[in-house]
Amino acid sequence: MKHYQIIFENMLLEDLQVVLKVAEFRSITAAATNLDMRTATASAALKRVEAALGVELFVRTTRSLRLSSAGEKYIPQCEQALQMLDQAQLNMKGEQDIIDGELRLAVSSDLGRNIVTPWLNEFMDTYPDLSLRMNISDSNIDFYRDSVDMALRYGYPNDANLYGFKICNVPGILCATPEYLEQHGAPQHPQDLTSHNGLFYQLYDVIHDVWKFSRDGAEYKIKMGGNRASNDGDLVRRWCVAGKGIAVKSCLDLSDDLLSGRLVSVMPEFKPRSTELWLICPSRQSITPAARLLRDFCREKSRAILKQLVDRGILDVGVLN
Repeated sequence: MKHYQIIFENMLLEDLQVVLKVAEFRSITAAATNLDMRTATASAALKRVEAALGVELFVRTTRSLRLSSAGEKYIPQCEQALQMLDQAQLNMKGEQDIIDGELRLAVSSDLGRNIVTPWLNEFMDTYPDLSLRMNISDSNIDFYRDSVDMALRYGYPNDANLYGFKICNVPGILCATPEYLEQHGAPQHPQDLTSHNGLFYQLYDVIHDVWKFSRDGAEYKIKMGGNRASNDGDLVRRWCVAGKGIAVKSCLDLSDDLLSGRLVSVMPEFKPRSTELWLICPSRQSITPAARLLRDFCREKSRAILKQLVDRGILDVGVLN
């Protein structure tokens, strides 16, 4: 403990955070980019820490940077010490009900733009000391590369190193406009879909054009044809609202369109794939009091939407369990 006391008396905590980022990325430039600072500022912070310690933490060459033997011993202890300080600060804020700091949140395109953004506006009006940095993308999130602390994502997190909170169940819905169905006919069975124009989501050049349905324990797999695909889920929904074809989308993404009548549920007795909405964090340290409040807030808001869809007969009541 005396060793840590000497460390913190002689250097800034911000400098130590820079050192940890340099160790993580093995690059001063990459660390500076991640921390939103100039490379020269990060380099100066590293030099101050090394001067205070009297040792070099990294071996530098013109092409690479690696930990020195002193750095290999020091970095894990430094990381542990900073984690202890961060946790103590979070505990203090939790006891005092202090909700502040920056929310760095990643959300998928359709959900983020049309559903979650109004939620966050209300949330931040309630807690005005919070600031927000929002990453909207349908691509997979790398918590370290993308500099986010939380991700609101469809699907169960399959990485054991992540921490997650389930927000709600999210059935998929096969949908189209009333005008499209009047012109092309309403399918009565999944096999009828082969004569319809599918609107597809695409991820990493893979087009999701095989649709699966279930009814009374039977499974149906349909290879669809269609003339539109996008890596932006919001655009797929907009095509559908414009009457360009038929699509399978999350009931949350479609909620406003379904409740307003712009879109209708097609073949509701045949269930498309269902998923879940999760709030995912990369570590226990990122589960702040604000993150817990946001979790509860999203659960409340999503349940209200699902209940509206149930009350209108669009979803089965079991989705609320």
